[in-house]
Amino acid sequence: MTGQTMQPEAQLSFLDRFRAMRETRFGAFVPVLLALAAIWAYFGLALPFYDLLSGEAESFRSIFLSPRNIYNLFMQSAVIATLAVGITIVLLLGDIDLSAAATAGVCAALLGVLVLAGVPGWLACVMVMAAGIVMGAAQGLLVAYVGIPSFVVTLAGLLGYQGLMQKILPTGNLNVGDEFVRGIARVLIPDLWGLAIGLICVAAFATLNLRKQAQRKARGLELDAPLALWGQVIVFSGLVITIILTLNAYRSLPLLLVLLVGITALLGWITTSTPFGRSLFAVGGNPESARRVGMKVKRIRVAAFGIVGLMAAIGGIFGASRFGSVSYTAFAGGSLLLEAIGAAVIGGTSLFGGRGSVWNAILGALVIGSLGNGLDLTGASAADKLMVSGAILLLAVAIDAVSRSGSNGGR
Repeated sequence: MTGQTMQPEAQLSFLDRFRAMRETRFGAFVPVLLALAAIWAYFGLALPFYDLLSGEAESFRSIFLSPRNIYNLFMQSAVIATLAVGITIVLLLGDIDLSAAATAGVCAALLGVLVLAGVPGWLACVMVMAAGIVMGAAQGLLVAYVGIPSFVVTLAGLLGYQGLMQKILPTGNLNVGDEFVRGIARVLIPDLWGLAIGLICVAAFATLNLRKQAQRKARGLELDAPLALWGQVIVFSGLVITIILTLNAYRSLPLLLVLLVGITALLGWITTSTPFGRSLFAVGGNPESARRVGMKVKRIRVAAFGIVGLMAAIGGIFGASRFGSVSYTAFAGGSLLLEAIGAAVIGGTSLFGGRGSVWNAILGALVIGSLGNGLDLTGASAADKLMVSGAILLLAVAIDAVSRSGSNGGR
């Protein structure tokens, strides 16, 4: 009897094992982290080694893993990561927001106009975030209560907000000179304080893991192996401390990155440890079942789109702070939207709803940013960058589809 029950497990195919891995807490985390490691190894180690063999040791391609380039890479990926974190929230519902980048552009333009009119920078930021929530929630109302598909609503929002941004910025560009706004991207955390923040993050991560382990034990659930539990803590600790030391080696830990991680941590806690967060996954997995057990599906959708609008506004503030200006091309006229959606999907968030993580969206943004940065260093054209990014995005969606096919009965 025992042999009969064990036999199917021994005959599990690679795809079956892969699907089982994707259902675990860290199933989506591992692939994107490996992809990021592979990209960094290629641009930071393989190409410089080739340059050395070919007698081009002074090639600028060897600076990919330099502290200066890592600092710039993180700053360049910050806006993409902010939008990707927000888009992840609606993807958990099985919806999508095509207007996130245009919303960020409108909010950034409003920020520029407000500070130019004499409104204090901090108050202008608060007003802009409120505007972003209203813009996102308005679309959520149309999706939830009118029944228009989110693709159609947000596509209309994309076009409308692009036009609104052009109205606000007739010349297509506006300088933002407010010291408070500019300081968001320019303020640096002292080295020792940066290390202290890193150690606090490590301690918080270890505490949360131990707390979850205790909760599982109290409920009689299967516990994680001690090696796996502490292995996660050690890997996380190594990554955090290495990143902070690298940033300190060039300048210091930027306030902007601290704010991004703090906001993501808040949303990560909301999505995993609150009734609202669990409702997001439930509605994304099966909306009808969620409705039958009493969940306010329509309200949840409106709230999710409001969160996306808030994150888009924050992304607009970050962009205006980093560039010191607002331009139509940087937000609505470029590839920001596609990069943000790509980052969320590459991070393992399912387009079908019910699975994803805001933390993985940041890793996905780093994958997108690392590809662009590395290709820039190798002198690749804009066309090459678009084709490579498209191929990576298609691969991520294919992985998601394959991993779901077994659990969805082949649909």
